[in-house]
Amino acid sequence: MPKASDFRRGTFVSINDQPHVVEDLQVQTPSARGGASLYKIRFRNLVSKQKQDQTLRGDDELPSVDVQRREVQFSYSHAGTCIFMDLEDYSEFALNDSDLQHEKKFLTEGLEGITALLSDAKILSIELPDVVELEVIESEPSSRGATASARAKPATLSTGLVVHVPEYLQPHEVVRVDTRTSKFLSKA
Repeated sequence: MPKASDFRRGTFVSINDQPHVVEDLQVQTPSARGGASLYKIRFRNLVSKQKQDQTLRGDDELPSVDVQRREVQFSYSHAGTCIFMDLEDYSEFALNDSDLQHEKKFLTEGLEGITALLSDAKILSIELPDVVELEVIESEPSSRGATASARAKPATLSTGLVVHVPEYLQPHEVVRVDTRTSKFLSKA
């Protein structure tokens, strides 16, 4: 069992028999003599996606969880289920749309660069690439004289996600979007 002093971002542990990942870690060292270092840790439940904050001492232990990372490709969505294909052995994994509320806005058929987190051959969650390319489906027409430094306008992308893009962009153009912030980065 790993100790709290050994935790790093991305460490997988079990809390109440649920797999969690360390998302954030802060170390506080008291100035008093003999004071033990405290570790303020933010965990994210891999099943329910809920965040949990805990403060642990350096020698506190939590059971580890065996989690595998596998590269997958988004294949298709059918009847409220998203199907992913393992790029090593071509097996398929399914996740419910309700488990992918944030990620669903960025998934397009054939999207690669996705990492699946598996435990006991069951997919727990996915990690998206930091940047994806999506097509602009609908946007307001640009006003005359618009420049690259002009105002931003809302645009609906191929997945239904609405982002603010520069006024010069038109429908059917491809843009790069940050999956962590849901913001426009650049024209692809």
